[in-house]
Amino acid sequence: MNRPTQSRNASPVRTLVAALALGLAAPLAFAGQSASTQAAATQARGDIIDTAVAAGQFNTLAAALTAAGLVDTLKGNGPFTVFAPTDAAFAALPAGTVEHLLKPENKDQLIAILTYHVVPGRYPAARVITLDEATTVQGGAVAIDATGGAVKVDGANVVTADVAASNGVIHVIDKVLMPGS
Repeated sequence: MNRPTQSRNASPVRTLVAALALGLAAPLAFAGQSASTQAAATQARGDIIDTAVAAGQFNTLAAALTAAGLVDTLKGNGPFTVFAPTDAAFAALPAGTVEHLLKPENKDQLIAILTYHVVPGRYPAARVITLDEATTVQGGAVAIDATGGAVKVDGANVVTADVAASNGVIHVIDKVLMPGS
C-alpha cells in the first residue's frame, strides 16, 4: 500500500503553529452556524459517502463517484482521507468538463481524477501539515503546502479540515485536483 511521504522534518514549533492555524481555520469555515451545528459537523455521522451527501455541497462529487463505480469502495472499511471538492469547485471547471467526464466512455479518466483525491489511511489536519506530499490511491502524489497559516493541496485551498467519517476523514477543498497538472 502506498503511504504518504514526509520529505522534511517538521519542527515541533512549526507543527504546533500550523496545527493551531488549522484549528482556527475550521471554526472560521463554520462561521454563522451554532455551536451545536459546528460540533455535529465534525463528528463522525456515517461513512465518507454518507457524510459528504449529508453536507449538501458535494452533489457533483457524489454523482461522479456513482458514475465511476467508486461509491461502494468509499463506503468500505478504509480508512481513507478524501480531499473533497465542493460543487462550486466542479462548477469552476471549463464548461462541459463535468458532462464529458460523466459519460460512460470516459469512466477510466473519471476514476483517475477521483482516486487522485483519495489518500489511503486516516490523515487528520495535524498529520497532513507535517507532509510535503501524499501518495494517492491513483498512484500520483499531491503536493502539500502548509505555510502562511493555510493549507494547500496541489494548489487547492483546504477550506474545512477534519470532517470526521466512520471510515476516514474529509478535508474540503475549493478546486478539483487533476493528476499530472
